[in-house]
Amino acid sequence: MVVRNIALQDLPFVWKMLYQALYVPHGEPPWPEDIVSEPVIAKYLDGWGRPGDLGLIGELDQNAVGAVWLRTFDLAHAGYGYVDDDTPELSIAVVPECRGHGLGSALMSAIESQALKAGYASISLSVDYRNPARRLYQRLGYREVGVGGTSAIMKKELR
Repeated sequence: MVVRNIALQDLPFVWKMLYQALYVPHGEPPWPEDIVSEPVIAKYLDGWGRPGDLGLIGELDQNAVGAVWLRTFDLAHAGYGYVDDDTPELSIAVVPECRGHGLGSALMSAIESQALKAGYASISLSVDYRNPARRLYQRLGYREVGVGGTSAIMKKELR
C-alpha cells in the first residue's frame, strides 16, 4: 500500500470514507447516505484544510482504498471522541472489500507518525463497543478514557 497526504481532489473519496466510518451493527439497516451532511457528522470534514488538519490516503495499484484523518475541536464544537482542545480526533475507514488485511493498521501507524511530527501529544477517537475495530485500537495502544452513549472514547499518548 502507498500512503500519501490527502489532496483537495481526494475530498469526494474522503467523504465516502466518512460514511464508511459510521458503524452499523450486524443485522441493522445502513445509515442513509445523506447522514454525512448532518452538522454533527459533516464537521469532521467541512472546510478541510484548516490549521491542524492532517490526513492520509491509502492506495493499492493507484486506487484509493482507505483514508485516515485528524481534526481538533473545541468544547463548544466537540466531536464524539473529544477529550480536550489539544487532542485531535481520528477518523478512519477502509473500503469494505479491502478490510481485514492490515491496511487500517498501516494507516493508523502512518497518521500517528504524522501527528507526532506535527507536535500532537495524543490522539483520541470514538468507537462503538460493538465495533470489532475496538480491539484493533486497543492493540495499537488506545485506552478508554470516557463513554459517549454506546461508544468508548479512547486516547493514545504519542510521547
